[in-house]
Amino acid sequence: MRVAPGGGTAVQDNVALAEIELCGELIIAASTAAGEERLSLESIDQVLRVGEERERGEEWAARGGSGAGSSSGSGESAGSGA
Repeated sequence: MRVAPGGGTAVQDNVALAEIELCGELIIAASTAAGEERLSLESIDQVLRVGEERERGEEWAARGGSGAGSSSGSGESAGSGA
């Protein structure tokens, strides 16, 4: 667990900030969904840009990267088991 040091210096967790941004995008998409009770899985994937992350990972692996994942840390790790 990280604790911000004294003296007013803030510690930024970029992964947490990215997750907060994605949650905000999902909330906006859900609030503007036209006539839908819930967002479909396809709509959620589109908001989270899941396909784009996979394509970038595949392109990176094709260029000689190790593994097919991306290093951005956003999107697929949370809730992709459905």
